[in-house]
Amino acid sequence: MIHWIYLMIAIFAEVLGTSFLKQAEGFTRFWPSLTVVVSYVVAFYFLSLTLRTLPIGIAYAVWAGAGVALIALVGSVFFGQQLDVPALAGIALIVAGVTVINLFSSAV
Repeated sequence: MIHWIYLMIAIFAEVLGTSFLKQAEGFTRFWPSLTVVVSYVVAFYFLSLTLRTLPIGIAYAVWAGAGVALIALVGSVFFGQQLDVPALAGIALIVAGVTVINLFSSAV
């Protein structure tokens, strides 16, 4: 069970880092840039811990799917980006895919 907690920490750290990329302005602003670097280090460290027990394909599918959905939500809420119906449908399909993997796959 701890591997799922590690994966969630990795996902949230990656989303935090990605969210601060815009404010880092090409790594020309110190604090946002530091947040990006530290967040990615944390994300990859916890992803590596996850890979001790989860298969890489499953871990990466969950990482990527959850990350895409969360960063789209962050973009919408914090940066005012508009999500149209096709974008929302695509995100829903990604979330559905991650859910199917977690609930029904014997590879986990």
